[in-house]
Amino acid sequence: MECSMEMKTRPAARRVSLSGNQMALDVEDVLKGQGIDPERARSGLIGSAEEVIDDISDLVEPRGIYHVLTVKDFHHKTIELEGGAVFEGPLAARALAGAEKVALAVCTIGPELEECMKHLFAEDPVRAMALDGAGVAALRKISDAIIADVREIAAEHDWGSGMRAQPGQEGWSIRQQKVVFEHLPTDDIGVRLTDSYLMIPRKSVSFVMGMGPDMRPDSVACDFCSKRSRCPWRVEA
Repeated sequence: MECSMEMKTRPAARRVSLSGNQMALDVEDVLKGQGIDPERARSGLIGSAEEVIDDISDLVEPRGIYHVLTVKDFHHKTIELEGGAVFEGPLAARALAGAEKVALAVCTIGPELEECMKHLFAEDPVRAMALDGAGVAALRKISDAIIADVREIAAEHDWGSGMRAQPGQEGWSIRQQKVVFEHLPTDDIGVRLTDSYLMIPRKSVSFVMGMGPDMRPDSVACDFCSKRSRCPWRVEA
């Protein structure tokens, strides 16, 4: 499938970073990052969340990189992109159905927060968990920044954008991480992939997102997960 609309010239891969007010977190962000409902949180958990907000800016460096590829063919549950990238699986097929182009992205907050948590767990596990929640929230912010960028690209052509999907989610093999990494210079943001397809630093995420004239972000990967009814990290469309 060839794109009938010419895209504006852009760098092969684009880097995104956050600083200052762009990465500001609040107590609700930190609690949700721990899978805690802010309305049901105990006062001790709220206090720990408030404490780590001041620390987080020195422990994270939110960075991301993404690359937009043209869809060449789509058959059954296989999506072929320019450059030889091939994604397979029911979730990938559902997420990218109707896409003319696909954004491949990797985001991270760096390794420092994880190192701090290792030492903190022994003396103050509650605070360590709050710090972990802040890291999850910071990772979500840099991911959202790339999603906003992709939606802006789509809007330039009166296109819509689809849902975000990640290798390793139900319905998409984690082995497909390798395809994402083969088409992104992730060394530029300090992320590498292990032989077991896990990312280092651990607070990193990869995902894809389709763009096309008929695509709409009216669903999320969580909608198709068997654990959706009981997962505290469920995302709503």
